[in-house]
Amino acid sequence: MSVLSRLERSALAAIVLLTVLAGTAEYGGWAAVPSFALATLSLAGLAWIVSFATEPLGERFGPGVTGMMQSTLGNLPELFVVIFALQKGETVVAQTALIGSIFANALLVLGLVLVVGSRRAPDGIMRFSVKLPKDTATLLQVTVFIIVLLGLSLAAHDPASHHVNTISAVGAVCLLIVYGTWVVPYLRADRAPGDEPAAADEVPESEEPEERPGPRLSLRFTLTLLIVAGSASAFVSDWFVNALEPAIVQLDISQAFAGLVIVAIAGNAVENVAGLVLAHKGRSDLAISVVKNSVAQIAAFLFPLLVLVSFALKTNLTFALAPVYIGALVLTALVLDQITGDGEAAEFEGWALVALYVILATVTLYE
Repeated sequence: MSVLSRLERSALAAIVLLTVLAGTAEYGGWAAVPSFALATLSLAGLAWIVSFATEPLGERFGPGVTGMMQSTLGNLPELFVVIFALQKGETVVAQTALIGSIFANALLVLGLVLVVGSRRAPDGIMRFSVKLPKDTATLLQVTVFIIVLLGLSLAAHDPASHHVNTISAVGAVCLLIVYGTWVVPYLRADRAPGDEPAAADEVPESEEPEERPGPRLSLRFTLTLLIVAGSASAFVSDWFVNALEPAIVQLDISQAFAGLVIVAIAGNAVENVAGLVLAHKGRSDLAISVVKNSVAQIAAFLFPLLVLVSFALKTNLTFALAPVYIGALVLTALVLDQITGDGEAAEFEGWALVALYVILATVTLYE
């Protein structure tokens, strides 16, 4: 049985209205400023719906399954933005939107989550499971390995540099296989809250097992909220970018900045809200799972999948990137493992990740 408070029902109704108005503004040819404002408010509202539905889902499943499902829905905007960009022949926007999502999640969103989570911890240290951060670092490093090799090959103009499409296709297949062999055992090993077996000497035989209250929202209603909000966020993200385009031209902002910063932040609004809300509530493992699953999924699943899909589109997507972004990805993979690999983080480490993102965003502004 799904039980919503009057305030929650009002919030859902307001978000639906905002989304309808944002669509009307997009297809009705409204001015850029009101269209942008409506798309922004609608995207934020849809992000709230996903974060709102993620918590009761976490009461039924473990943080692994919950984080994976939320990340999959949260990454739908990137999928649509990249496909639309490739169909229009905008390779720079497509590539920067993908790697921008990696940077936004791994640096900005994760950094803010660590700041909020460490502030909520009694001793100022946010603690979480070590396995997922380590696995994410490995998946990201495999992706970066392919990107670095192609970058070196192109810089040296060696014979392999003439076969970028073939190398990218082979690398994409390898990445998908690696991701598949990781994700299946990862999800199977996940435990729902209360499923962990207790030691025999920890619970007296005469003591009755504690009865846990069931989730407030039904599973069907929760999944419906997640699917509808995640799908709608894909369209609203596209409307957001379309409304912002006139401002990009007027302010003379580079395509790289638009893809790496504006599209990435708009497309990852779901992870922004969900991760911060969960960290504020002290649910460290679930907050980290939401963000880390998104990083792993974009790097080792969405990127290679879109590389293969692009061969059926107008423009081909490859792993060949500009040198500055290759260097940024290498350093991001290293710092990510350094900060989260021990299963704990202090507030200053979160601010360090945010600082790295601000520096990178400043560089892209002048690219």
